[in-house]
Amino acid sequence: MWRKALAAALLAFAVGYFYHGSPDLPEQILQYISLPNFQQSSQSQNSLEKVISAAWETLITLPTRQWSKVAVGVNACVDVVVSGVGLLQALAVDPGAGLDHEVLHSKEDLKEAFIHFMGRGAAAERFFSDKEVFQRIARSAAEYPGAKARLTSSTHLYVGGNAALIGQKLATYPDLMVLLCGPVGPKLHEMLDEQIVVPPESLQETDEFHLILEYKAGEQWGSTQAPQANRFIFSHDVSNGEMSSLETFVASLDDFHPDLVVLSGLHMMEGQGREVWEERLKEAVSAISDIRKDIPIHLELASMTDKDYMNSIMQEVMPIVSSIGLNEQELLFLTQAGEGPHANLAAWKGIPDVGRVSDILLWILEQHGRSDPSSEADLTRIHFHTLAYHILVTVDGYWANQAAAVMAGARVASSQACGLQSVDVSKVELKAPLEFHSSHGEPREELSLDPAQPVTVWRRGNVTFYMTPVLVCKQPLRTVGLGDAISAEGLVYSELKTQQAF
Repeated sequence: MWRKALAAALLAFAVGYFYHGSPDLPEQILQYISLPNFQQSSQSQNSLEKVISAAWETLITLPTRQWSKVAVGVNACVDVVVSGVGLLQALAVDPGAGLDHEVLHSKEDLKEAFIHFMGRGAAAERFFSDKEVFQRIARSAAEYPGAKARLTSSTHLYVGGNAALIGQKLATYPDLMVLLCGPVGPKLHEMLDEQIVVPPESLQETDEFHLILEYKAGEQWGSTQAPQANRFIFSHDVSNGEMSSLETFVASLDDFHPDLVVLSGLHMMEGQGREVWEERLKEAVSAISDIRKDIPIHLELASMTDKDYMNSIMQEVMPIVSSIGLNEQELLFLTQAGEGPHANLAAWKGIPDVGRVSDILLWILEQHGRSDPSSEADLTRIHFHTLAYHILVTVDGYWANQAAAVMAGARVASSQACGLQSVDVSKVELKAPLEFHSSHGEPREELSLDPAQPVTVWRRGNVTFYMTPVLVCKQPLRTVGLGDAISAEGLVYSELKTQQAF
């Protein structure tokens, strides 16, 4: 007993000593170490996963009123999934230093961007400007056996595009009718769930292909090692890049009469250049504004690099949608582009700090949402996801069943990453902090995670935060589409309060 007490005292003394030199250090330490954790064995850690998984099964319940029709648009494609390192080796490029590129023009650009994000374990998506070079790379992806070595089935073609992936997830609910608008070619149409309705105007003669370069946690190429499994996506996709299906999508809503609209694909326009996206974004805002005000709109964001473009989306699109979904990379870029809280943070270090994430989410709702009752903005809900935990944040009075919704999103992340229909606690691990703060600054609350009730709730003004841990898959089979599945599942379990009209 005295040894444990002595160890605890030494740890407390060390933290106190270093606090004098770095006030932020204890928070960084507490994110990974707390006194209860300090004495945990691997057996007791495993029991935490069991308790959380069992609690999810008990607490996740569908809302009283559920969506009956959901319209989804407008990016859709066929994903060609390959081993990133395998493909680059097949292209005879040597490993080297990483460097991000807003647009890819060559194999060298591809290699540098891939290494840049692989070293961070971060997801990203880029446009490849040269059609001929892209097609040569795509042929290599299709033909090179080594690039396919990590695939989990005999084929490596999958449904792709945020809208199509969200539609596929929603279609797993048999009572839910799903409309999908986007550039749907013959191969994609063949792979879509038969429950999904595709308007004839969305069908085209050829498919759009995106290359998904996956890598495992710990995988190494040259001097670069991936801290976690993820993927790098690139394409030469003009149909999705110009959001050519948007007007068809909005026009089809009159006949379909959806309860909910899910919109994605804005990020694809970034690669078309400023002249194109400036004009097309105005047309997109006009089209979105034509959707009936009583229909909530969820906007799914994705990887972007142009701060001016992100600012335009924040100023012009976010205020006219009801809900948004995004990950940690998109959240940080959003605050950097808008010079919001923690904008001077170059990148997240390890697990994103809950207090900092909370600050940015609140700022979005204050600046571009309806946290102020007198605001004319429609944005009242944000679903944030990162590897270790998810946060769903809402303006009070607009949404119900959000605790169940955030847990449902985390549960599907835990199961789908492992390629399973349900969570297998032997294949997952808890990485979320057990103790954290409601804000990075003052005033702030000290908060903790209760595994038996795995949703921590706190309020800041009239905004409520719901945080749940993710049981992270130890050996993920596929990472692409996880964010789309998370957002789709969160929406299925969400209920819009009837007294509010958007």
